[in-house]
Amino acid sequence: MGFWQPDPLETLAGQADEVELKVVVPRRDGRSLGIDPDRGPARRVYFLDTPDLDLYRHGVIVRFRDRRRRRDDAVVKLRPVVPGRVPGWLRQTDRFQMEIDALPGHAVCSGALKERLGRNDVSRAVAAGRPLTGLLSARQRKLLAKYSPAGVGLDDLVVYGPIDVRCNNVKLRGLDRGLTAERWRFPDGSDLLELSTRCGVDEAAAVAKRVTAALRAYGVAPAAEQPTKTEMALLA
Repeated sequence: MGFWQPDPLETLAGQADEVELKVVVPRRDGRSLGIDPDRGPARRVYFLDTPDLDLYRHGVIVRFRDRRRRRDDAVVKLRPVVPGRVPGWLRQTDRFQMEIDALPGHAVCSGALKERLGRNDVSRAVAAGRPLTGLLSARQRKLLAKYSPAGVGLDDLVVYGPIDVRCNNVKLRGLDRGLTAERWRFPDGSDLLELSTRCGVDEAAAVAKRVTAALRAYGVAPAAEQPTKTEMALLA
């Protein structure tokens, strides 16, 4: 499977229908793909957690995206998630999506409950000093109440961010699908360039091989470390 190893991806194959193949690459490799890290649609991303990262350590992620010219969104994600243990009320909503997140050497099944917000809802809340928790839907609050560690409530959460994000669509010779390139620049000055594509679990092995071959043709290889964007945002 090229950059992605079959184990543990094959082990998780029965847990979701879709996989997102991700790879963190050195920023210099982005230039060989024609990516300008300072161009592309701009977004600002915020996370919520306690000062001790109690949510993250219990597999719960709360994220808000200020999408500037498009509708914002709020996401409560469980990672990892065991599909058979997801409560019925959550499985029955079409806004709860499960997929396998696969990085080189690491794969995990995650489930995300996303709610669309209005345009500029996030930036207006931040500018007014209102808590971002006020943008969460009733279902998202219910999800947080169920999976947050004991003693952690909405009033205990603080903001991590903003994180400046630039997104680009990348077309490569010899590859029949586009890649999404996201450059995340964190408040401490560090940054991360991630390439990704989604596909069905049953075609993940073939897609991984094709993506690997196309990237190698451009001289692109995975970075030595493969952190997740959330990990960098909360621990940077």
